[in-house]
Amino acid sequence: MQTSEIVLVGGSGKTGGRIIKRLEERGLTVRAASRSSARPFDWEDRSTWRGALQGASSAYVAFQPDLSVAWAAEAIGALAEVAVECGLEHIVLLSGRGEEGAQRSEAALKASGINTTILRASWFCQNFSEGAFLEQILSGRLQLPAGEVSEPFIDADDIADAAVAALTHPSHRNKTYELTGPRALTFRQAVAEIAQATGRPIEYEQVSMADFTGGLGAAGLPQGLIDLLEELFGQVLDGRNASTMGGVAEILGRPATDFNQYARRTAATGLWSA
Repeated sequence: MQTSEIVLVGGSGKTGGRIIKRLEERGLTVRAASRSSARPFDWEDRSTWRGALQGASSAYVAFQPDLSVAWAAEAIGALAEVAVECGLEHIVLLSGRGEEGAQRSEAALKASGINTTILRASWFCQNFSEGAFLEQILSGRLQLPAGEVSEPFIDADDIADAAVAALTHPSHRNKTYELTGPRALTFRQAVAEIAQATGRPIEYEQVSMADFTGGLGAAGLPQGLIDLLEELFGQVLDGRNASTMGGVAEILGRPATDFNQYARRTAATGLWSA
């Protein structure tokens, strides 16, 4: 089992905090690397990279804003080179399914020669409770440019468990795991399951891409983020990722969490009742 220091690049995101908690519960030495950490890390300021990585033997990397952006692959490759120079032996990369940019980033990471574990994850369940969709869920109507295409939403807790396994067991090195939930749902079906779990009327409405991006612009979101969301909804969510995969069972030896389990668990916290 790996017991040396582990650094989490992107340790403040949906998966990072969960991973840190699990590693600390195991008594392992772990630290987050982000813009606000004691040893800051900024993807757009490469002078911060070496200081953030030094002293670690392995790293979990979650790229911001998304591996589909044009400069991600080059940045991942450059980070891997710095990691090798700092003596790191292993990088676990949070990747995405069906994204050409993610595939280029995976290739750039492997080209560095460092041991890698690739976790290709589908859309997070937590987007409905910790991310971009929460405000609309609370308002009672989620409006997105997604029709009847299904997505096997993955619980971020499953991703965290998979990352911990990859970081602590050498048997997972140089492997790729496709992490999905056990059942694919449309966004309309997902919202219906949330409504049932909460006992509240929550509706889903499909809108045009133009209306969607126009609304984001009116809300003041930066154009870069709008372009990213347009790509994700317009290209990645086209059915290419509708199939379920067995990566969670393969790496953890248990089934993936079903969306309904996630919805009932989250509803029980009262979050969606606000």
